[in-house]
Amino acid sequence: MNIVIVEDEPLVQQRIQRLSLQILAKYKPKINCFTNLDDADVFITENSIDLLLLDLNLKGRSGFDLLKNNLAAAYHTIIISAYADKAIEAFEYGVLDFIAKPFTAERLEKSLARLLENSQRSYYGCRYLSIKKMGSIELLEISDIAYIQAEGHYSLIKLTKKNNSTALHAKNIEKIMQLLPENFLRVHRSYIVNMNLVKKLIIEEGSRYSIVLNNDAVVPIGRTKYQSVKRYLTV
Repeated sequence: MNIVIVEDEPLVQQRIQRLSLQILAKYKPKINCFTNLDDADVFITENSIDLLLLDLNLKGRSGFDLLKNNLAAAYHTIIISAYADKAIEAFEYGVLDFIAKPFTAERLEKSLARLLENSQRSYYGCRYLSIKKMGSIELLEISDIAYIQAEGHYSLIKLTKKNNSTALHAKNIEKIMQLLPENFLRVHRSYIVNMNLVKKLIIEEGSRYSIVLNNDAVVPIGRTKYQSVKRYLTV
């Protein structure tokens, strides 16, 4: 597991590193630490990482600058900051968690457990997903997403428009699922659906099921997922 810590207070940086090494010991984490955004940005651009632990105030510069530049990346981000009032904004941009300073070892362990569990965050879904397009970052409103389809190590995002426009995201479907609000349901091992856009449920012969969305897209439902889909639609 490759981790980057961006924190300009030496004692805090050392504590985050020490605790992360202890909590994730069986994953043999390799941790790189930075005190400024520019060096961290260069490293992240040139190397593959699994997790970014990011402060929001680094020598007067905002950690949001680094976060927004890398929204479309494959790794997760956990914010560790004294600026608790920025938590909602951070979640809207798709961070996995927000840890308020001062923090306990137990709080960091809980956050890192969430990273490993691949479970959907229930308390606050992100407002945006982002993609890299023509060398720039384009934000996609979550409400504009009809469904998401697994595409190897990437995810294919299908938008609500009638022309069935698509976008490719570097996060795999499991990582994206962790960030989405509760109206997004994993209906198949390869599909996540915006349940607010479901038009009807189709039951076919041979215990085959599918969903028709408002844009007339048809998405298959896995047999093991049918009951949870039905339960969601009848609540």
